[in-house]
Amino acid sequence: MLSRKGLVPDDYLLTRLAEDVQQPKFKGKARKARFVAKNGICNVAHTNIREQGRFLQDVFTTLVDLKWLHTLIIFTMSFLCSWLLFAMAWWLIAFAHGDLDQKGDDFVPCVTDIHSFSSAFLFSIEVQVTIGFGGRMVTEECLSAIVVLIIQNIVGLLINAIMLGCIFMKTAQANRRAETLIFSKHAVISIRNNRLCFMIRLGDLRKSMIISATVRMQVVRRSTTPEGEVVPLDQIDIHMDNPVGTNGIFLVAPLIICHIINKDSPLYELSPADLQKNDIEVIVVLEGVVETTGITTQARTSYLSEEILWGQRFVPTITEEEGTYAVDYSKFGNAIRVPTPSCSAKKLDEDGGIARFKLHEHSTPRPSHTPSTKDYMFK
Repeated sequence: MLSRKGLVPDDYLLTRLAEDVQQPKFKGKARKARFVAKNGICNVAHTNIREQGRFLQDVFTTLVDLKWLHTLIIFTMSFLCSWLLFAMAWWLIAFAHGDLDQKGDDFVPCVTDIHSFSSAFLFSIEVQVTIGFGGRMVTEECLSAIVVLIIQNIVGLLINAIMLGCIFMKTAQANRRAETLIFSKHAVISIRNNRLCFMIRLGDLRKSMIISATVRMQVVRRSTTPEGEVVPLDQIDIHMDNPVGTNGIFLVAPLIICHIINKDSPLYELSPADLQKNDIEVIVVLEGVVETTGITTQARTSYLSEEILWGQRFVPTITEEEGTYAVDYSKFGNAIRVPTPSCSAKKLDEDGGIARFKLHEHSTPRPSHTPSTKDYMFK
């Protein structure tokens, strides 16, 4: 067997030992309502909408947004109503022409073999779904019958086209592809490249790629303007550390998305204690084009203050094995404790920055020990 070359230290290559290990939370703090749920659903309820008719102006989008059960009920009722409506039309034509009465062999009816409303209903179904007339057929005796035949065919084609379009759009919706785009359960804050950084990890479980993938982050919090106006959901964009200068990423393996906590960051003045006391929510949005369908997809998640682990960094998940890079998703959300300043980035800059912190760490004697399970945090 070929030898295996690890790309990360062996101390990090630990199997998952626990699932529910979390940081201690401050007691007595009311849980903040999420703006965006962990699965990406926006926690917003629209109430007191006066102009409900606006939804009917875009009927197709309304049908696509409905639940499957409601959509199927609507189309089933549409077919039944159209069959009954045109069955009534065929029965009236036959009644007006006298086709319902038994007459001699020389009599030419508008529609053959219609003797009751039941036979008219069966003929209506045969016309609209084009399964064949059988013994019933339209003759050239009545112009009204020919007109109704044309109208029913057009109506049936329209209902079929709308139904097939809705079913296709519902099955090919972009959020289906987002089910295989995953985010780490927790975010972490630690030192990276001599800067205090906020980091998350995201990955794609499918082999088909997300083209032109971009990532955006926002901090949502309650704020008050200098004029005294209270903004319950103040959305602030936060920039990410990307060497190419854009938010574009190449998502073929799990990536760590990093935000440098500098003077322009809304997290600049927050210490670990302040982070737990403040009701903030970091929203992450991943957008891109699905390679196989060409449809734009979007995946979302959010992190509350208690879901941000201070002084931790993610465990690497990639190893090189037999000429192939292997990704171990069992360690996707695992993180290890690392030395991190227990103050805000602003306080750290005022005290001399990361260099002084590292100098203090190196000058402080500490007993050496091998990593234990207490040093690790998990999803």
